[in-house]
Amino acid sequence: MALDLRRPERAFTIRQLCLEFKCTPRALRFYEDKGLLAPARQGLNRVYSYKDRAQLQLILRGKRVGLSLAEIREILQLYDKEDGGAAQNAKALRRFKERIIAFEQRREDIDLAIAELREASERLENLLAKVRPDLLPGDGEFLPPPHTVAYPRHV
Repeated sequence: MALDLRRPERAFTIRQLCLEFKCTPRALRFYEDKGLLAPARQGLNRVYSYKDRAQLQLILRGKRVGLSLAEIREILQLYDKEDGGAAQNAKALRRFKERIIAFEQRREDIDLAIAELREASERLENLLAKVRPDLLPGDGEFLPPPHTVAYPRHV
């Protein structure tokens, strides 16, 4: 006797998913317009299944790691293949490895830029210390204001 391990049928409202994933209804409708989500309808209301919920989770994770909507769509389109998710996992793995390489390159570029800026700052501080020490910046002058801290968005 085969055991059915699929999730029981359960529906989620747009509000429930927005609260769970900290996103807006507008974001969910946007993903629907882009063909990434396809919730059922009950009258005018959207009704999301476990599959829709799982796909939203993949969309948001993909966006968070810098995948384009086209790349996310490619991965989602492999969801229903009868291969136990192998094709979807293989595609996701390739995309993730590509993103890792791109992020590592960006990190190297950022590290080089920081080193260059530190060297230039040190030269300028030494120069100013000799000719106009009154123009040197004070401690903490270049800390970013609290409102400029960037937090991930789920759009």
